[in-house]
Formats: sequence, structure tokens, C-alpha cells
Amino acid sequence: MNETAKAISSNGKDRPRLLRILDRIEKTGNRLPHPATLFAISAIIVVIVSDLIYRLGITAIHPGTGKIIKAISMLNADGLRFMFVNTTDNFVYFPPLGIVMVAMIGIGVAEGSGLIATLLRHLVLAAPRRLVTAAVVTAGVLSHLASSVGYVVLIPLGAMVFAAFKRHPIAGLAAAFCGVSGGFGANFLIGSVDPILAGLSQGAAQLIVPEMQINPAVNFYFMLVSAFMVVILGTWVTERFVEPRLGKYDGDVEELESVTSYEKKGLIWAGIACAAVVAALLLATLPENGILRNPETGSLLHSPFMDGLITAVLVFFFVPGLAYGIAVGTIKNDKDVIKKMTKSMKGLAGYIILVFFAGQFVYYFKNSNIGVLLAIKGAELLKSIGFTGISLLISFVILSAFINFFMGSASAKWAIMAPIFVPMFMLVGYHPGITQAAFRIGDSVTNIITPMMSYFALIVAFAQKYDERYGIGTIIATMLPYSVIFSIFWLILLGIWMLLGLPTGPGAPLYLSP
Repeated sequence: MNETAKAISSNGKDRPRLLRILDRIEKTGNRLPHPATLFAISAIIVVIVSDLIYRLGITAIHPGTGKIIKAISMLNADGLRFMFVNTTDNFVYFPPLGIVMVAMIGIGVAEGSGLIATLLRHLVLAAPRRLVTAAVVTAGVLSHLASSVGYVVLIPLGAMVFAAFKRHPIAGLAAAFCGVSGGFGANFLIGSVDPILAGLSQGAAQLIVPEMQINPAVNFYFMLVSAFMVVILGTWVTERFVEPRLGKYDGDVEELESVTSYEKKGLIWAGIACAAVVAALLLATLPENGILRNPETGSLLHSPFMDGLITAVLVFFFVPGLAYGIAVGTIKNDKDVIKKMTKSMKGLAGYIILVFFAGQFVYYFKNSNIGVLLAIKGAELLKSIGFTGISLLISFVILSAFINFFMGSASAKWAIMAPIFVPMFMLVGYHPGITQAAFRIGDSVTNIITPMMSYFALIVAFAQKYDERYGIGTIIATMLPYSVIFSIFWLILLGIWMLLGLPTGPGAPLYLSP
């Protein structure tokens, strides 16, 4: 029996009401089928529903293109051919699959050589215990600079750090997850998603003001304040609710031993190798004519570096891991390197099976146009209600959070919603920056509790490393307090921001000039 189950059975009625509610959510969620089965069932449901919507003749007008969007039946001849022909592509081109596998090649060498374990021991033995949770959440927020890398790298490391401190690893996983995904609308610097969203906002704004320009830093002030809020709240929820509920972890965790002089030598060589990798990346990105910058515009945000960021992660782990392994003798030849890569891939077997079914569901959903129809119809409904002021933005946050249960990609949702809400709010008097900020709040707060989020299955796989009985219910119940607290305080922050009339970023006043 896992520790959560023990806590439920032993404390039962003595546990606070909120914790007992979360326990019931977990127990209910864990009665669901295996995530792979759940995705397979969902794919079948999409096929049936797509045919029903098609026969009912439900349509919507795409706000960006003006085209009529119709449901595409997956049960007619074209739909059946699509499913038959694209089974392999639906699996191979499922976005997280390649990212995870490429990253794990480098991580496998770093982990197999002993570098990660030794480095964690060194950091854990030197770090103040009280700052560990805040540090993990902060690292999660900062990971947005590197697109989706936080999901692949930081979340499992958060669990390992907590386990090393003899704290529950799932609490560490949750702390990292809340920073990476729940805090997606916050950051201390401009991240890779900012120019994408700003570009979509600009296109929508120009429907009203053709000359309007929206810069990538349009939400920077709001994001910066939000980042501090996420770190404070994420730390508090982890230590106040999540970790006490999980209880003590009695699973197998390696005892932390002092780092030997031999291992310190390996860390030095790994540090030198890491510095060399960083120097090479800086040389390729900092100069205006850097080879990894956009060769036409010189931009770094839209560049080969950002497009191939996962390659940088591979090299960042592989080279120091190789240097450490050679220095301490855990890597003696090329065969040892391949063995360590292979071992890391073995751990992904269950995830690969899950991705096969998840990929079918996602692409059936996309091809059927159900997601687009839901997004447009939901947006039109909110528009027809006619809210104004703070209530208008709060309603928009709620709608964004709801749509997040159906469409996982932030850019895909914003591509549908921006052409409706940016112009509408501009006519009310609001600058596109505050509209985009409200969307990012809604997109963030439900990221951590929707199984439709692309990396949710990976989070479940990470959790099952510590107990195979952990399932979707475990993750949802564990992350729900973050979602609720983030929602409440982020809406309060949004309300205060609007009452004070503060700009959301450079060149982004709250209100448009008369």
C-alpha cells in the first residue's frame, strides 16, 4: 500500500475536510482505466461524436479566416481512410514523443555516469533545507525560457531532490510541475512563447487599428509580478497542503553520502565541460551574426537556436556526463556510453505505449474540428453575455481555463480566441496586452489538472517511478490545491492591476488612448 493510501486508512476521520475531499478525488481518479486505455476510449468517443455533430450540421465561422468551420465525420469514407493511413504519423509526430526521447539520450549518459546523483548529493548537502521548495518552484518558472524543457528535465529532478532530502518525491514533482505548468503565464524574463502570442495579438489588433504593433514584452510587467506570486504560493501550497497530505515516503531512496575527493574531481571535469558547452552556445547566439541566430533578421527569439533547443539540452547533459564518467571511470569506452543511453530508453517503454494511443486521440480530435468548434462557440457565448470591466476579463479567464480542458496548445487556443476577444476588448477600450494577460492566466491555472495537456501522461509516468499505483487521480488530486489557489490569487492580482490602471508591459497601457 502506498503512503497516501496508508494515510487515508490510518487517519480517516481525523484528517481535515479538504484533505479528505482530495483523498476521494484521488481514489475516484485512480479507478479510471490506465491512461493508455483512457486515451483509446477517448479516441473512440471522438469518432462517434464527430459523426453526430456532422449529421446535426453544426457550423461556426472562424474569426481569423472567415471560413465556415464544419465538423468532419470520422465515420465516413474520408474519416476512416484518415484513421487507417495516419496511424503511424499520429504516433510519430505526437509532439512530446521526440522531445522526450532526444532529451533522454543526453540525460541517460549524465545519469548513468553518476553525474546527476553526485551533483544532487553535493547540492543537497550544501543547500539550506528551507529554501529547497522555493528553489524548485523558481526553477520551474524559469524553465519557460527553454520552451518545454522543464517538463522533461526539471519535473523528475524536483522529485529526486525532495527524495534526497528524505521528503516525499511526489511533493517535489508537484512543486516543479506547479512552477513549470501552473506558472506558465509568469516569468522573470521573456520566454520562447511570448513572441508567438504577441504576434497573434498583433494580427488581431490590426483588425481595428491597422498600424498597431505588439511587442513580445507586452506582458512583461504583469508576468514579473506573477512570477513572484507563483513562487510564494507554490512554496506555501507544497509545504502547507501537498506534502502533509502525502505523508512520509518509505520507498527505496539512496542514502546521501559525502562526496568523495574522487567524485569531486569528476564534478570539476564536468563543470569544465559544461562551461565549454555554454561558451559554445553563447558564441553561436550572442553575436549579431551568430550561427544559431535567424540568418535573415538576426533575431534570437525566432531562430535555429530556439527551434533546436532540445538539441542544446541533449548536448548540455551528454558532454558533462561523458566528462564525469571518463574522469571517475564509469565510462571506459563507447560501449559504456551506448549502454547508458539504452538503459534510459528502457524506462520510457510504458510512456511510448501510452503516447501511441494519446497521439491517435489528439489527431482525431484535431482532424474532426471538434476542438475548434468548441472554442469558437464558447467564445461567442461569452461575447453575447456582454460583460464589461473586471467582470469581462474574469469571465474571459474562466473561459480560457475551461477551453484548456479541450485544447492543450496555448498558441492554438490563442489563434482562435485572439481575433474575437482582442478586437472586442479594444472596442471597449482595453489594450490587447491586458487581454493577452488574462488569457495566459486561464491557460496556466488548469494546465496542471487537465489530462489533455500534452505532457500530462509524462508526469504520470514520472510519478509511477515511485509507486506504480499512482495514476491520473493521484496527479489531479495532488495538483488541485495549486490550481485553486493560483486561480484565486491571480484573479485578485488581475483585479488590482485593472483598478490601478497599470501597464502590463512596455508600450502596453491598460487602456487605449481616446
